[in-house]
Amino acid sequence: MSHSAGTEGSGERDVAAERAAAQDKADAKNAGGASSKLFDLRFLIGGLFTLYGVMVGGAGLFDSSADLHKSDGLRINLWTGLGMLILGLLFLLWAFTRPIQHPPKDDADN
Repeated sequence: MSHSAGTEGSGERDVAAERAAAQDKADAKNAGGASSKLFDLRFLIGGLFTLYGVMVGGAGLFDSSADLHKSDGLRINLWTGLGMLILGLLFLLWAFTRPIQHPPKDDADN
């Protein structure tokens, strides 16, 4: 009788172990979603360059005549801001069109 009781307990443990393994597999499959996008440096770099490009370019629209005289008539802030804006938008475009893809896990552990 004690033998059959031990077998039933073992069967329950096996079922619980299988459920835990299936849950771990599902968690691992879903882990590469939104959290990996959150830490993609292309978003950070693109966002900062875009923000600074707008700020510097906006300041370049209102350069004084003294600033223009210092730069030999060239609106340096405007052109630098435009370059930063373009670079930032390219980074963001790159991040949105080519998202990070994680390699598939080996299913040999079935």
